[in-house]
Amino acid sequence: MHEFDEDVLECFLKNQLQLFPEKVAKTLEEAEEFLEECMAVVVNSVKEVVEYFEEEGIDVEGAMGDEILDADEVFDIGDGRYLIVEG
Repeated sequence: MHEFDEDVLECFLKNQLQLFPEKVAKTLEEAEEFLEECMAVVVNSVKEVVEYFEEEGIDVEGAMGDEILDADEVFDIGDGRYLIVEG
């Protein structure tokens, strides 16, 4: 089970519309439940974001770090970590 701290949950609540057409969570508790259900992950660097996509079999060749961070599934927590949510 992943640990989603308050920074992660607030980031997701604030930015969830970048991935979903309507809000899927309104509270921190709902956000945590949703992220656990969809197996979201928190990584510690851009490099780990790239590694995650490679492990998932997603072609990231040729994509620069910034392009990967622009993916709808990637949420910048703001402290150097990133939340990846598979829509």
